[in-house]
Amino acid sequence: MKTILEGAREIPVKGSYDVIVVGGGTAGAIAGIAAAREGAKTLIVEANGFLGGTATASLVTPLMGNHVDGKPLNTGIGLEVMQKLKETGDCGELNGNLGYFNWDMLKFVLEDMYLDAGGELMYHAHFSAPIMEGNALKGIIVESKSGRFALLGKVIIDASGDADVAARSGAPIESGDETGKNQALSLRFSVANIDLDKFYQFLHSLDGYTTTPPFFHGAHVNGNRYALTPFFEKAYEEGVLEVSDGDYFQFFGVPGRPNELAFNCPRISEKTDATNVDHLTNAQIEGRARIRRFMNFFKKYFPGFENAYISSIASMVGIRESRRVRGEYYLTEDDHVNARKFPDGVAKNRYPIDVHSSKKGGGINFYSHLKPGDYHEIPYRCLVPLEVENLLVAGRCISTSFLAQAAIRIEPNCHALGEAAGVAAAMAIRENVTVRQLDGVKLRARLRENGANL
Repeated sequence: MKTILEGAREIPVKGSYDVIVVGGGTAGAIAGIAAAREGAKTLIVEANGFLGGTATASLVTPLMGNHVDGKPLNTGIGLEVMQKLKETGDCGELNGNLGYFNWDMLKFVLEDMYLDAGGELMYHAHFSAPIMEGNALKGIIVESKSGRFALLGKVIIDASGDADVAARSGAPIESGDETGKNQALSLRFSVANIDLDKFYQFLHSLDGYTTTPPFFHGAHVNGNRYALTPFFEKAYEEGVLEVSDGDYFQFFGVPGRPNELAFNCPRISEKTDATNVDHLTNAQIEGRARIRRFMNFFKKYFPGFENAYISSIASMVGIRESRRVRGEYYLTEDDHVNARKFPDGVAKNRYPIDVHSSKKGGGINFYSHLKPGDYHEIPYRCLVPLEVENLLVAGRCISTSFLAQAAIRIEPNCHALGEAAGVAAAMAIRENVTVRQLDGVKLRARLRENGANL
């Protein structure tokens, strides 16, 4: 690649904070709320014009269940958010999982809770580079319509999802499986103006299909037999769908959005590196082409879709896995399988290992060896990257192996990890220690005081 020389320039310092959260997504919004509630002067820097990330920009609804005996393993601020949404009819419960939510109304709740806690927001701003003194992170450089400027912070929380800050600050990074391949991407969408009563009757008429409105779901995956499989096979024969369109198909009801369904598809394989701008561009283009085919499929084969239309297409690609930091602890499949607990555990998980293949036709690898009622924990040390000071990571980019990440990447865990990072940052500042020196056992106790299930 040809290069050019960029000249040195002075960059204005726009502000100084206790805690700067880079990315106001699933983990970052909760991290910001937690840090602000602990009294830290907190800023969230977010590329979109709203909070929520995966949940609001990628349309990832509902929350996957992470429960024991019908009770959530992840409580705290994440559950508080869902309870507030329920008050307006924008969150619903199925089988004990208060996780079916309206993505647009979630934007309001997250913003209100963060501002009420005293946090500051900077939307439409992109992290560009770290500000380093030796191996210590002192702030970040941001690009925006207002230009390029610096923000100084005592603790930086990388909630970018892709470990952007950690990678550019020099923390050790992994990505992908043993071959370097990442999990499949998705470009989710929703369809409105469906005659759901008619569609319900159609689904109930299918042998072996049961569903209960309004928070029902259905699925098809190539290589398996579902009630909807014959319709996919007919569509392949008639050229309405490509065979790879059926590699993964799933839909869910959405509270607060009557006559609308959210689709966990299409799945994008092969070009799956979420840190590669060409792969992200391909996901948007290929995803929209697949969505158009799905709409033709629905209208031809699904009663109730005669007057339906595409109401939303995710503005952000759905990313299951990309960069992961190497931290003070490296969570592995063995920790998951053996239900390992930790003195500094900050989240509980029993969601299975869930790997979406990067190959077309590759299917999914979904399994768990956990005994009924058991779970493993995620230690605080997984949030503390090696080799860089004053930095925490939160969300799916914490220190794990590829397979362990496939189990802990779901939104309820990201909520819990975000809350842990926010509280840890504030505690470290208050105690005048680094986040690496912070006692994870004391952090666990503080999280428990704040309502976490620990």
